[in-house]
Amino acid sequence: MARRRLAEHHTVDRLGWLRAAVLGANDGLLSTGSLIIGVASAPTSHSAILVAGVAGLIAGAMSMAAGEYVSVSSQHDSEQADLDRERVELKEDPKGEQDELTGIYIKRGLDRALARQVAEQLMANDALEAHARDELGMSDATAARPVQAALASAASFAIGAAPPLAMAVLAPPRDAIWAIGVTTLVVLGVLGGVGARIGGAPIRAAVVRVVFWGALAMLVTAGIGHLFGTRAA
Repeated sequence: MARRRLAEHHTVDRLGWLRAAVLGANDGLLSTGSLIIGVASAPTSHSAILVAGVAGLIAGAMSMAAGEYVSVSSQHDSEQADLDRERVELKEDPKGEQDELTGIYIKRGLDRALARQVAEQLMANDALEAHARDELGMSDATAARPVQAALASAASFAIGAAPPLAMAVLAPPRDAIWAIGVTTLVVLGVLGGVGARIGGAPIRAAVVRVVFWGALAMLVTAGIGHLFGTRAA
């Protein structure tokens, strides 16, 4: 009986934007939730709380996008500089580069004759791609994509900021702080678990860690809002 070949599904090509998305959602959730709680803890109007939340969402999303774009662009520039140097080396010393590639394959377990043959064939097909992949560790799946990372960060920040902002709109004013705090911690725990799953880390430890620091951040901002609100009054 012929075996049906199962399709393989890998996530390595999504790790860049997944990392940015999870980071952005966590940041949007916690920073916006903490900001709203801090403002709500001071004597202020409900409209002022909503304005603070919306402003925090927009400013945070833009900040995340700009920061991620600059960071990933720096990585992209470094990758291009390495590729440019490799092009020059391939042009000036192709034999030495072939020896270098042969040595890499020998270290990976091939005998010298086979390693030499593999290096020759790969360099005949696309020398730069062979060296980028096997010498520099670069590939299309892991290449830096600044625009993609920036958009993922901005969108995920806005999505993460949505739950506490929604609670600020929907919850009764007297219960807003508790509703925002509980909602933020629950969603934060879920995101912590998702991030741990993506990275292959223990889920329980990640959830406990992120919930603890999230609760601490909201308590601190609530205390500051209450302190300065009392002094202002």
